[in-house]
Amino acid sequence: MKKPLDDLAPHDNAAPLLALAMPGFAARIVSWQRSHGRSELPWQNTRDPYRVWLSEVMLQQTQVSTVLGYFSRFLQRFPTVADLAAAEQDEVLGLWSGLGYYSRARNMYRCAQEVVARFGGEFPGTAAELETLPGIGRSTAAAIASFCFGERVAILDGNVKRVLARFLGFEGDLASGANERALWNLATLQLPPEESRKDMPAYTQGLMDLGATVCTPRKPTCMLCPVASDCQANARGEQDRFPVKTRKLRRSAQSIWMLLARDAQGRIWLEKRPASGIWAELYCLPCFDDRAALGTSLPVNSDAELQDAPAFVHVLTHKDLHLHPVAWNAPEGAAPSPRGAWFTHDAWAGLGLPAPVRKMLSELAV
Repeated sequence: MKKPLDDLAPHDNAAPLLALAMPGFAARIVSWQRSHGRSELPWQNTRDPYRVWLSEVMLQQTQVSTVLGYFSRFLQRFPTVADLAAAEQDEVLGLWSGLGYYSRARNMYRCAQEVVARFGGEFPGTAAELETLPGIGRSTAAAIASFCFGERVAILDGNVKRVLARFLGFEGDLASGANERALWNLATLQLPPEESRKDMPAYTQGLMDLGATVCTPRKPTCMLCPVASDCQANARGEQDRFPVKTRKLRRSAQSIWMLLARDAQGRIWLEKRPASGIWAELYCLPCFDDRAALGTSLPVNSDAELQDAPAFVHVLTHKDLHLHPVAWNAPEGAAPSPRGAWFTHDAWAGLGLPAPVRKMLSELAV
């Protein structure tokens, strides 16, 4: 028969936990956040779910310093979720261009449309309902519900995983879904008590701030941590061991030849990428698997007019892209392919473009 706490225990032969719910943990996090946590960021000190949601999506795998400018531009162009839902996807991708992980932008656009269609333009008030929207996972839903609606629900983003795994001495390998679920359950046990749910925004923000500024991946400043006296990793001097995650992301490499075609008016030929795969639905230079395929795609006798520019590497999270630009001055009336169109500088500047393509075109325009 299953024991009541079976779902709380780490799996995969992980060592037993030394603690479950730690009295006073939440109160110390709340007190620390109000005295030492961050409060100057533009998406803080608000209960507007649109702003919180926008920041949460942008901050996924992206540094705060990078997000600040994008957040401001998005709010200026799309002040409300209804404004975002009414936009064209190409414009949304254009504003997102350079922020990376473009599936976030596509899901964000779809999410805005569903908030308008399903909820009358108002974000739902519970994590469970929020999680039904495109691009909103469990932790993001919990953050919105906690910050904006005071729901007593745990978050577990990368920073919070590190804080809790170190504090609890959580030995479970988080590459395992069972162990991650166990840590979710333990995160729930640490929440402020029901009578203190008014503290949920400060508690949630405090965990985020602690992971971002004190309990950092390398060289954490434990002397500044409000819960260091009860932290298992600190007591053992083993901060670098936590969180445990053995599965490593396997990197790969890909070579792409890119046709940089210009016509006599200086316009650039761009094509919209397919709905799946790398740079999905962004505008891009025509791409080819090798130099020969690029050459044979053009009109007869064009190969002699091609000029190979220096190749360079663009690094993605999981892959190194070896990009080989090949310039071609198109004859009058010629087009590189049946797909795509010619774009002036003013036109392509507002499109969603992969970062290396935007960089190439910007340097060309100088």
